[in-house]
Amino acid sequence: MDRVCVITIKFRPMLASAWVEDHEVYAAIGEDGFERLIAAFYRQVPGDDILGPLYPQGDFAGAEQRLRNFLIYRFGGPQHYIEERGHPRLRMRHAPFPVNQAARDRWMQLMTKAVNEVTLPAEVRAILIEYFESTATAMMNRL
Repeated sequence: MDRVCVITIKFRPMLASAWVEDHEVYAAIGEDGFERLIAAFYRQVPGDDILGPLYPQGDFAGAEQRLRNFLIYRFGGPQHYIEERGHPRLRMRHAPFPVNQAARDRWMQLMTKAVNEVTLPAEVRAILIEYFESTATAMMNRL
């Protein structure tokens, strides 16, 4: 009997013959890149029928700052998030909010739109979308 061996290779796209790893995203796009990305995302959230109600109405600016600082830290930038809030504990911090499949999917829809709206290198977009996909799924806490 013939055997078939399947090998899956996971790779990151290249730019200018250099690999960009997760911890190098901040170096590639800087604070400005994250500011533009998160601003583009949060412009959509307050009026969204699924996500808007999940956010404390008087704290959109705070939520925007926390997400921006977290992503900057997560992708190799200054550790302002850790200095201000400690360990991310993402599941614990999201537990009070009903994050179901619809909320997860809408979050991804709006974030993907934001990623595509701002000018980022292709390999950075790929890394961010991959991270957002897995993390958004991990934040689900309701059916």
